[in-house]
Amino acid sequence: MQKSRRLLEILFVCGLAAGPLFSSQRPPAEAEKTAEKVLLQAIIIDTHADTPQMMLDEGYDLAQPDSPFMISVPKMRQGHLGAEFFSIWVDVGWPKQELIHRALDLIDVVYEQAGRHSDVLGMATTADEIVRLHLQGKFAILMGVEGGHIIQDDLRALDIYYRLGVRYMTLTHTANTEWADSSGDKPKWNGLTNFGKQVVERMNRLGMMVDISHVSDKTFYDTLAATKAPVIASHSSCRALCDVPRNMTDDMIRALAKNGGVMDINFYPGFLSPDFAAAYKKVAPQIHADESAAEKQYANDRKRLAEESRNIWARYASQFPAPSYTTIADHIDHAVQVAGIDHVGLGSDFDGIDSAPKGMEDVSKLPDLVRELARRGYSEEDLKKILGGNLLRVMRQVERVGREMRSPN
Repeated sequence: MQKSRRLLEILFVCGLAAGPLFSSQRPPAEAEKTAEKVLLQAIIIDTHADTPQMMLDEGYDLAQPDSPFMISVPKMRQGHLGAEFFSIWVDVGWPKQELIHRALDLIDVVYEQAGRHSDVLGMATTADEIVRLHLQGKFAILMGVEGGHIIQDDLRALDIYYRLGVRYMTLTHTANTEWADSSGDKPKWNGLTNFGKQVVERMNRLGMMVDISHVSDKTFYDTLAATKAPVIASHSSCRALCDVPRNMTDDMIRALAKNGGVMDINFYPGFLSPDFAAAYKKVAPQIHADESAAEKQYANDRKRLAEESRNIWARYASQFPAPSYTTIADHIDHAVQVAGIDHVGLGSDFDGIDSAPKGMEDVSKLPDLVRELARRGYSEEDLKKILGGNLLRVMRQVERVGREMRSPN
């Protein structure tokens, strides 16, 4: 089933949306000119998409011209995307003995797609490789493991994932691990356990980015205290604008900036819009019940289960007032205002979300977000930072820390 369950994550109604960061905005013609120039020069990096599930369970081919999904090669091209981090996600309810097997299958299908379409796709494991592939006119494909439960409490699993090309791991998903508390669960460990600190240290040593999306607030601060490298929030938005536990408070955003990290804004309407979140909250128990029933009915048919998951959402979708894509820009504005321009990026969660804001239905729509940000007065250099430059900086810092920690000197 698509990673669509928000029952544990949307527990509070969002606050009011913020206004534009800049009081003086560009005239439309000037904003269009700025955006078009940036789209030709920037390396746009999206730090989170869940498309591998569709590849594995439904036989989805990324080059499919009439793709029903949010990520495809034609849509990536239209959206000027430079690099995509594909999520290696396994449901927290998956049989524990099969977690790593499922993760390896997802990793394998990402490589299979990159090999099948090697004329336009290339696997990347470093910031420099992203740049190299971009200069070759190819889309860079990277991977992040979503959920520390997928290492099955074994540090050696981190080593294996790293050797297979994984370059970040989200410490938790919607439930606590045996060593870290999640934002979607009741606190069990009061943050990060001693083993959890070993996980962070191992990731630092490998040169793997630590991702704090989905973690509890206490786990977040414990992680910052433990890490020797900048961390990322691969797909999180601002709690000041939308009061859900999955989003980051202003204090957390400031702490992330002090750490040198980057916050990649999530595009899910339930993390952006007060109206959407309130409407969802009313029917969330019924959606959860319908999804649980579907999981039982189609437990042995992943393709049919995925289709039914989308059907369930479609039955309720009309009840949710989808916000405009400009709400994404509102969250970017707020994060920049709190953290500074060097600490904000994009983490869409495409193909892991049931719906997207109007005007941002898939990756092909990214240029419209760039135009909106240009209209709000962001400079060309600042736009390049938000679109991917900040993430490249963090990757290089994490890579350097890893080399230093592994050095015998």
